Amino acid sequence: MRSVKTLFIALAITCNHAAVARVFAVALAREAGWQSAVIPAGDFDLVVAQRPGRGSSNVLTVYVEGDGLAYAAPGRRAMDPTPTDPLALRLALQHPGSGPVAWLARPCQYGPRARNCRSDYWSIARFAPAVIDSAGAALDRLKADAGGASRVILVGYSGGGALAALLAERRADVAALVTIAANLDLSAWTAAHRLTPLSGSVDPAIDAARLSRLPQVHIVGGDDRTVSPAIARAFVAHMAADAPATIVIVPGQDHHCCWAARWPELAMHGDLAHIPGWGPEAP
Repeated sequence: MRSVKTLFIALAITCNHAAVARVFAVALAREAGWQSAVIPAGDFDLVVAQRPGRGSSNVLTVYVEGDGLAYAAPGRRAMDPTPTDPLALRLALQHPGSGPVAWLARPCQYGPRARNCRSDYWSIARFAPAVIDSAGAALDRLKADAGGASRVILVGYSGGGALAALLAERRADVAALVTIAANLDLSAWTAAHRLTPLSGSVDPAIDAARLSRLPQVHIVGGDDRTVSPAIARAFVAHMAADAPATIVIVPGQDHHCCWAARWPELAMHGDLAHIPGWGPEAP
């Protein structure tokens, strides 16, 4: 890991943040023995990374990256949405299970400028139908590359959690949904922060009732001022009262620091450990 961090610092001196973040993410994946690629998926080309399964599980766990850099300054959209820190990837690299695991970046992140990279798709339309369809096509490809996995566990950080929820509402192969610091109710979230509504996006809360039978764990930081625990509560409130949805509040945790450092412990939380296909296989 030290060699990757050294490379990251050296590049930061000479390159822009997006190029540095791109190289850093690919280097992290390769150092861990993962394979990365850019795949055509619907209207977009998406960056993915994948770890082959080490057991016989037919469940693929997919971590979905966060929103990244939507705005360079108030009212001015970023030229490139690539997150400086590939947090969902760093979580995926520490996944406790022995089955196949993959990481899915969002449109126009971590790769060369590709198809349909308009700033709407990382601002007001970050959860547009075309984005959801693209992620769904990527999931199908990742399942095939994982040896034909029949089920998926979706794990999403921040906006990646909202996208994961939207996918879960539309697919029959999702075994469980796990979100971390996710803005799952867009209407409640934008209202709480007095933000411009995401007019080109689909709000996961609208069809949340579809998830009333899906095992879910929504992990939120007790000190998160970007996505407060109230957002997860608002999302779950749209489901049936007996929905198998658990909200886990992590005391002292904010939106960014330090999910990756705490993930090995959080990933073995009882509600997660009981998800079939999540943890190490029994001997």
